[in-house]
Amino acid sequence: MNNLLKRIEKKDITVGIVGLGYVGLPLAVEFGNAGIRTIGIDVNQARVDQLNAGDNYIQDVNDAELKTLVDAGTFTATSDFSSVKQIDAICIAVPTPLSKTKDPDITYILDVNKELIKYVHKDLIIVLESTTYPGTTRELLQPALEASGLKVGTDVFLLFSPERVDPGNPVFHTTNTPKVIGGVTENCLKLGMAVYAHIMDELVPVSSPEAAELTKLLENTFRSINIGLANEMAIMCAKLGVNVWEVIDAAATKPFGFMKFTPGPGLGGHCIPIDPHYLSWKMRTLDYKARFIELASEINASMPEYVVDLVSDGLNGMSKSINGSNILLLGMAYKPDIDDVRESPALDVYALLEAKGAKVSFHDPYVSEIKFDSRMEQTIDLDHKTLDQYDCVVITTNHSEYDIKAIVDNSKLIVDTRNATVGIGNGEVIRLGDTSY
Repeated sequence: MNNLLKRIEKKDITVGIVGLGYVGLPLAVEFGNAGIRTIGIDVNQARVDQLNAGDNYIQDVNDAELKTLVDAGTFTATSDFSSVKQIDAICIAVPTPLSKTKDPDITYILDVNKELIKYVHKDLIIVLESTTYPGTTRELLQPALEASGLKVGTDVFLLFSPERVDPGNPVFHTTNTPKVIGGVTENCLKLGMAVYAHIMDELVPVSSPEAAELTKLLENTFRSINIGLANEMAIMCAKLGVNVWEVIDAAATKPFGFMKFTPGPGLGGHCIPIDPHYLSWKMRTLDYKARFIELASEINASMPEYVVDLVSDGLNGMSKSINGSNILLLGMAYKPDIDDVRESPALDVYALLEAKGAKVSFHDPYVSEIKFDSRMEQTIDLDHKTLDQYDCVVITTNHSEYDIKAIVDNSKLIVDTRNATVGIGNGEVIRLGDTSY
């Protein structure tokens, strides 16, 4: 161990990153920028080939930085897990989706672990970064590793460190977001912290992998519940004839005890709609019902239907129905100024409108095409002069490049789910949580 620690301190190590998506690729680039040889592993050969050509596909990664690392040989990508034999520390950053029944699907983690076992070697540091339920690291990964004959804490070193990526955030990124780390043993924690110390501004050690696993789940459960509260408040304010946005802004002036959350067309992103269900599932195995989690999920999941109801009400006021109407959705990404559509509520709004007979189109400056069932739909060219061909325009994502005034001025009807049109008149606008239009 001491020899490994010395090599880590000298950067005389090779780091491996399994899963080169929104989490893994930025992490790989940061290790490469720190002067540490880095190998990225991904089962998608097309993605591997693209990276080895110096071609970036992640918005939060600097194109020039990646190409420099590739050209220098500091970063290489492969689909061959045998490269683990060359690796001293490996970070697992693969997806952890939910099943159709909203149970944890850790298939990707288990698949990686099976491959890892084939090539595991003494003095290998293994860090799971994929979000999962508490107990995964110790109960699933550790037994499989020790079945190979290597003891965790002595021969190999196992940790959990949750990713905390916020795609598109201009302030907080991989290196300046504090890194929570929990090791199976003290030796595991010591070595893992030494590795991450090369790229992270702040390390936050916790007592166990379970504590680290729960940290991530608490963060996103907190956000899910509070967004659910904001969404329900929007519905209640509409019924009371009060502007929810005014109420939230007023409440946010309190300098203590209040954190601002805003309503919207639903809940999107890979983390917030999914992570709380990992905790809820775990608690069900212990015969406990996580009621806050389930209620917030129910409210958030209902918002796309509420948006469709607003569209229906607006069209009815124009003596039209959804069936046969031309409807344009502005923004398919789950939040502004990114290209990530994972779990985006705009997808649900699109599907619900189409199911009711609407002719639906979309525009997104960051998303060129979206697959719906077996077909691909392309973004339209947004021309303010052609907006009047749509019976209703729904602002589902408030991208900063949208000229909202021009959109309002040239549209017959707008349903605004993001309060993007606040302060802009001269149009027929229905705002989520505001009956004063």
